[in-house]
Amino acid sequence: MMKKMKILLIAFGLTLGIGTLTAQNENVYSNKDNIAVEGYDVVAYFSDYQALRGNKSFATQHEGVTYYFTSQEHLDAFKANPNKYLPEYGGYCAFAMAKHNMKVPVDPSDFQITDGKLYLFFNDFYEGTPFNAAIPWVNNQKDMKKTADANWAAMN
Repeated sequence: MMKKMKILLIAFGLTLGIGTLTAQNENVYSNKDNIAVEGYDVVAYFSDYQALRGNKSFATQHEGVTYYFTSQEHLDAFKANPNKYLPEYGGYCAFAMAKHNMKVPVDPSDFQITDGKLYLFFNDFYEGTPFNAAIPWVNNQKDMKKTADANWAAMN
């Protein structure tokens, strides 16, 4: 009986360990494959001011999520100082965080850098017209950022 109990406990522990290894970080927007920012290079937003899709040949893990980069140089820059390049609000839409207090996926090509911080947004149709979430964010950025910061802090 004791031997069976030990085997069950070991099996249970291994199951928990495997689950931990594959768990995604819910505070970082990532796709079903656990790739952050849909595979876009977060360093390129700063260095090239462009949304550039990274390459899995230049990948690293950070806080349980995989990031792709366009070059070894960008990968090295990220590894040296990840917090410099990580998008605000875990890569979720800054506007949705401010306006709706929600974690909403983004369109990685819709971005803004302000005061050295990367903000990502969604593109969608709102009441039948194309809607770019960056527009209302920019029109009232100071208040939007303050609200988004408070909402994000309350969630985490």
